[in-house]
Amino acid sequence: MYDRTCITGLLDLLVISDQEKDLLKEKLEQLQCHFTWGSQRENIDLDDMKQRLEDTIQTSEKYQARYYNQLAFVNCLQGNCEEAIQNLKEAEKFLMENHNDEFDKRIIATYGNYAWVYYQMGQLTEAQSYLDKLERICKQFPDASRYSALIPEVYGEKGWSLLKTAARYYEEAKECFKKALEEDLNNTDWNVGYAIVLCRLEGFSGTPESRTRSESMNQLRRVLELDPDHGEAMVLLALKLQQLNQGEEAIELVEKALQTSPDLPNVLRYAAKFYRIKGDVENAVDLLKKGLEITPHSTFLHHQIGQCYRNKLFSLNENPLSGIPGDPAFQQRAELIELCKYYFAKAFEPRPLTFMMAQLDFAKICSINEEYQVVEEIYNNLLKLEGIYRGNRQAICLEAGLFELHEKKSESNAITHFLEGMKVNYNTKERKKCRDNLKSIAERQLLRNPRDSKAHGVLGLMHQLDGKKREAVESFEKALELNPDNEEYLSALCELRLSISVNNDFPN
Repeated sequence: MYDRTCITGLLDLLVISDQEKDLLKEKLEQLQCHFTWGSQRENIDLDDMKQRLEDTIQTSEKYQARYYNQLAFVNCLQGNCEEAIQNLKEAEKFLMENHNDEFDKRIIATYGNYAWVYYQMGQLTEAQSYLDKLERICKQFPDASRYSALIPEVYGEKGWSLLKTAARYYEEAKECFKKALEEDLNNTDWNVGYAIVLCRLEGFSGTPESRTRSESMNQLRRVLELDPDHGEAMVLLALKLQQLNQGEEAIELVEKALQTSPDLPNVLRYAAKFYRIKGDVENAVDLLKKGLEITPHSTFLHHQIGQCYRNKLFSLNENPLSGIPGDPAFQQRAELIELCKYYFAKAFEPRPLTFMMAQLDFAKICSINEEYQVVEEIYNNLLKLEGIYRGNRQAICLEAGLFELHEKKSESNAITHFLEGMKVNYNTKERKKCRDNLKSIAERQLLRNPRDSKAHGVLGLMHQLDGKKREAVESFEKALELNPDNEEYLSALCELRLSISVNNDFPN
C-alpha cells in the first residue's frame, strides 16, 4: 500500500508535462526566499549550520520564524524534506501568533520556501498553491512583481540569511540591511543586523569598512538608543572601544551586558574575547565554558577557548625552563599544546569548508609541536578548496608559505605560495605580508648570487602583480639576460610591453 501523499506526488509527476515543470521552476527562481539568496550546498557546512540554528532556536525566543526558515532550507539541502515542511509550519505558526497584523509582509520568504520544498518533493500542485498565495499577497504592493515583493521585511530577512551563511555574503547582507532601513530607520532588528555586519566587515583587512571603525560604533550606539538592554550590542561596542583604548566605558558595557543577558552565548563569547584581549584569560575561559554548558556544540566558543590557551602557551614559551624536559614548565607547555589542539579541532571539524581560521590556528600549534606531517596535510587540503572568501585564500597561502620557509627551509615552495597569495587581487594585510616575504627572499638570494635569474624573475612577477610595470620590465629583462630561454619570463615581458604600448604607460 502506498500512502496518499506518495500517490498524490506520483500523479502530479504524471499529469504535469516536462514543459510545465520547467515553467514552474522558472517561477520559483523569481521568488525571494532562502533558495534564491545565494548560499548553496557547496558553500555551507550543513551539519554545523543545522546545529547552530537549533541552538539559536533553543536560546532565542524573539525571531523563531527566521531560524525555522533557515533550518528548513538546510534540511531540504540534506534531503530531509518532511522535516523542512515541519520547520516551515513552525515558522508560519510563529508569525501568525506574534505578527498577525503584519503577517502578509513577513510570510513572503516562508511561502517561497514552501514552494521550493514541495517542488523538491515532486509535489508540484502544492508548490503551485504557494505561488498562488504569493501572487495574492504581492498584489498589495505597488512595486511588486507577480510572485515577489522587495519590501523592507524581505530585505531584512535576506540580510540575516546571508549574514548567517558565510563571509563571502557579508557585503550583500550589508546592502540588504541598508535597503530595509531606508523605509524604517527605527527598526531595531535591522539596525542590529546592520551593526553586526559592519563589525564583521571591519575585521577583514581588505574591505573598505576596515579603514574606519566609526561607522560600526555609531551603528551600535544607535542600537542601544533603540534598545538600551541589548547585550550583544553592548559587548560589540565594548570591543570597539577597547581597540581605541577607551577601557573605562568598555568595562562598564561588558559588566552591564553580563548582568542583563547572562545566558546568551553570543554575549558570553564577545565578553570573553574582551577579557582575553585585556589579559584576563582565566575570566575569559570561565565565561566560555559557561557558554558551552548552554550550547555544547558551538564551534565559536571552542575556538575562543583554544585562543585563550594559546595565549597562555605563548606566555609560557618566554620561560626558558619550558624547553627543558623534566621541568614543571615543560610539562605545562605540553599540556597547553594539547588543550589548544583539542579546542581548535573541536572548532573546525564540523566546519571544514567555512572555518579556515580555526584550521590555520590548529596547524600553527602542530607546527610548534613539530608535527610537520599533520601541518602539511592541513595546508594541502585548504589549498585545494575552491570558491572560498578571498581573504581566507590569502591567509592560507601566507601561512603555507611561512611554514615552507621557516620549518621546511624551502624557499622555492614558499615563493610559490606567496605568489599565489599575491595573485588574489584583494588589498589585505595578508597580501602585503606575502609581498614582503617574496621581496625578502629574492633580495636574500641576490645577495648570495647577484646572477640568480630566478630571484630577478620573482621580483618581476611581484612587481607585475603590484601593477608596477616599469619595475617588472626591468626585473624580467635582467632575468632574461641570465636565462634567455625562459618562456615564463619571455611571455610576461611580451605581455607587459604590449600593455605599455597600448596604454602609453611610459615611453620605451
